[in-house]
Amino acid sequence: MPTEIMVVKNLKKYFYISNKENVHAVDGVSFSIFKGETLGLVGESGSGKTTVGRCVIRLLEPDDGEIIFKEKNLLKYSKKEMRKIRKDIQIIFQDPFSSLDPRKTTEQLISEPLIIHNYGNKKAIKKKVDDLLNRVNLDRSVINKYTHELDGGRCQRIGLARAIALAPSFLVCDEPVSALDVSSQAQVMRLLEEFQKEHEIAYLLISHDLSVVRKLSQRIIVMYLGLFVEIANSNELFEKPLHPYTKALISAVPTLDINQKKHTIILKGDVPTPINPEKGCRFFKRCEYSLKECAHVSPPLIEKSNGHFVRCHLFN
Repeated sequence: MPTEIMVVKNLKKYFYISNKENVHAVDGVSFSIFKGETLGLVGESGSGKTTVGRCVIRLLEPDDGEIIFKEKNLLKYSKKEMRKIRKDIQIIFQDPFSSLDPRKTTEQLISEPLIIHNYGNKKAIKKKVDDLLNRVNLDRSVINKYTHELDGGRCQRIGLARAIALAPSFLVCDEPVSALDVSSQAQVMRLLEEFQKEHEIAYLLISHDLSVVRKLSQRIIVMYLGLFVEIANSNELFEKPLHPYTKALISAVPTLDINQKKHTIILKGDVPTPINPEKGCRFFKRCEYSLKECAHVSPPLIEKSNGHFVRCHLFN
């Protein structure tokens, strides 16, 4: 049996607007991640994907729930205790430029986590920085350069070097290749796969690009307006999607096969507001299969087949 490295239970995160209004960014989600696994998390912009990723590593403080990492509840840790555990939990941000300090050189950026966590003396840190540069396929000529002197691909690899510097066992990858060109995307994806095979790192891969998620993930979660609507292993989700929203997302994935006939599902209407969402299914106003109960009864997340969960009244 694979080992669970993180278990999240009933995670909630609301953003306060007024005494009567709150944005329900994450509205009670539960999932687990196994050692050495990549768990994909997909959905439209505003669905709550990034909020989930930041909550599980406590860059944002959840309003409710449990985050069990290596059998310990992270929400019971003080800030001082969390500082010690952060070397085992890291994140790669979407924008490689805004996530790196423009006042620091490449060497300073990569050595920063090593210094914070007392990796060793200056000689040991310098050697480690050289090893990390080589590991992420960066020439040593970039060591004294600033981010504005580098392209997006190299900046993202600097971010990757920082993230793996302390050999974490869990890594949140928040749109790690979306800001890159196709060539740089392939390089970063290959590096992520190599690190995972070598060190059994668990990834929470957040992306709106289903082709990237399909390539890297063993299981995929589909998120809509703060809730999970479908969970399945990667191949099954693409071959036998159940939720109407999942079907629409997959139908929009482009293909290089000019002979393949595809029917793209166009969702009608706007995404409902996450501010005090109405009762019932949050997708029903855009769903062509909606039933009467969809308007006022929220469907539960049920297991339709082994490991394949769906939140839809069509399957109750």
